[in-house]
Amino acid sequence: MTDINRRTLLAGAAATGALAATAKISAQDVFAPAPDLSGKSILITGCSTGFGRLSAEHFARGGARVFATMRNTPRAEAEELIQLADDEGLDLHVIEIDVMSDELVATGVAEAERINGCPIDVLINNAGISYGGPIEIQDMEATRHTFDTNVFGPQRLIRAVLPGMRKAKSGLIINVSSQLGRVIAPSYGMYSPSKFALEALSEGLAYELVPHGVDVTIIEPGGYPTMIWSNANKNSLALLARSEGTHTDGYPALVARLGQRTGGGSTDPMDVPRAMAEVIAMPAGTRPLRRPVHPGPKPQTPINELTARVQVEWLGASPFGPWVKAVHGA
Repeated sequence: MTDINRRTLLAGAAATGALAATAKISAQDVFAPAPDLSGKSILITGCSTGFGRLSAEHFARGGARVFATMRNTPRAEAEELIQLADDEGLDLHVIEIDVMSDELVATGVAEAERINGCPIDVLINNAGISYGGPIEIQDMEATRHTFDTNVFGPQRLIRAVLPGMRKAKSGLIINVSSQLGRVIAPSYGMYSPSKFALEALSEGLAYELVPHGVDVTIIEPGGYPTMIWSNANKNSLALLARSEGTHTDGYPALVARLGQRTGGGSTDPMDVPRAMAEVIAMPAGTRPLRRPVHPGPKPQTPINELTARVQVEWLGASPFGPWVKAVHGA
């Protein structure tokens, strides 16, 4: 239990300073100049639109070798990225991965590692979906779809990359969660439950990977104007079309708003790639477990601070204590 690597050595003053700096950035939403990511290999899921697409371009322009993955290739979005890489001379490769497919995850990660010639440095689990509506109307099709994408998908990718990362004694896994992975708003279906599960998965994984030199960071965006809203509306309307009055009749006001959800306003979705780039560029062992990202309120911040303190107080003196303290910089 006490076989702690260099991360323990960094978990004192260096980690405290790094986490304090991150908290300041999070509060003010001021981003440093784009860091040099040369020499980093980064695999990202869900790159057809939104945070994934923006991140693939941002990291590749920062010098990284990027594996931009998406499902259902060939498709126009994949061709656009391939053309962009050719036009700008970027080290960017498009690979088909459907996070709900064991086979495509295994073959996609293997292809990325083959091209890279060694294990991947950074995995970003970005792909995600949402349905709207009350919990009661979420049938098992919607429930399985949500959890298979938002929880089981990241787990498939994590299992695929970790043998290589552990062998290299280095690596970073970034899981894109949400404010709604720590706070709850009604009528978001299984979205919050799935993101709560992803948060727990990520934190447990972070502790277990301390001896292996692999970091885990959870990105917690607030609302941004990406395709998740329109995609969620389509999912919600399809759910409503197959729902029975037995379940929908109890929620007329909430059901009436299905398919009409928008969000994000004028916020800049590039906040998320910029925040992830800063985390990637940080020294190993100093990266924060959680990184809220949004120019407005971050209601999860006090929850994050409280749970970190509780974890250290609860397990700090146990055999797991060195792992928990290393993750929380205690």
